[in-house]
Amino acid sequence: MDFDKLTEVMRRLSLEAGDIIMDIYDADDFEVKSKSDDSPVTAADEAADAHISAGLRTAFPDVALVTEEQADSHSVTANTFLIVDPLDGTKEFIHRRGDFTVNIAYVENGAPQRGVVYAPAKGRLFYTNAAGVSVEEVGELDKTTIGTTIPISVSTPDNTGLMVVASKSHRDQATDDYINKYAVNDMKSAGSSLKFCLVATGEADIYPRVGRTMEWDTAAGHAVLTGAGGHVVRFDDHTTLSYGKEDFANPFFIAYAPGIELKLP
Repeated sequence: MDFDKLTEVMRRLSLEAGDIIMDIYDADDFEVKSKSDDSPVTAADEAADAHISAGLRTAFPDVALVTEEQADSHSVTANTFLIVDPLDGTKEFIHRRGDFTVNIAYVENGAPQRGVVYAPAKGRLFYTNAAGVSVEEVGELDKTTIGTTIPISVSTPDNTGLMVVASKSHRDQATDDYINKYAVNDMKSAGSSLKFCLVATGEADIYPRVGRTMEWDTAAGHAVLTGAGGHVVRFDDHTTLSYGKEDFANPFFIAYAPGIELKLP
C-alpha cells in the first residue's frame, strides 16, 4: 500500500463527504428512513457513502471495500481491506447534536493500520499520517493541501482518578456497572467515533463499550488511537480487537491509554 497516497485520498474524501453531510444537516428538513435492522439512515449517509466509495474504488481498485451502507459488501471475506462508515452517529445527526463523524480506515492483516475521523459539525479532523502517527489537523482544512498538523498522544493515566468517556446514545446500566469498577475523577459523554479520538488526544483515559458495534463503527477510531499510543481490546479477555470477523460484528471492547489497570467484567 502507498501510504502517502492513502493518507491524501482518505483525508480529501472525508472532507468532501463532510461538505455533503453538512449541506443536508443545515437544510430545513431531511428524510429519515429505517434500515432492515431498524437503525436510522438519512440522505446524508447515502450521499456521503456514494462519494467516498467511488473515490476509494477509483484510487485503490485492487483493495476490497466494505461499507456500512452497501449490504453486498458485508459478504466480503478478507483480512486486508478498506472500511467505511460515511456517517457514524446518525442519531446525533438527526437530533442536530453535532457528534457525528466520517470514518475511513485501512485494515491490513486484521489490524487497522490507517484511518481518518472527521467531525464536520465540530471542525475536528483526526488521522494517521503516512508514517502511521496520529495527528489532529487545525486551520482551514483545505481539501487539496494539508495544513497545520499537531501530533496527538494518549494521556499518562492516574489510576486513582481516571477520566472516562462513554456513549451519548447507548449508555446503559451494564456500562455504568463496569465504569464503577474504577476510581473515576470525571466522566464525559460523546457520540460516534469521537470517543476514540478523545482517548487519543488525552482528553479521556478510557472508553468502555458494552454494546453492539460493527467494524465500520470502530476501525478508523481504532487506527487513530493506535497511532497515538493507545490500545483497543476485547472486553471479555483483553486480547486485541481484530478485524475481518464474520459479519463484521464486534464483541464488547475497551479503548484505553497504556498504564490503566484494566478490570475484568
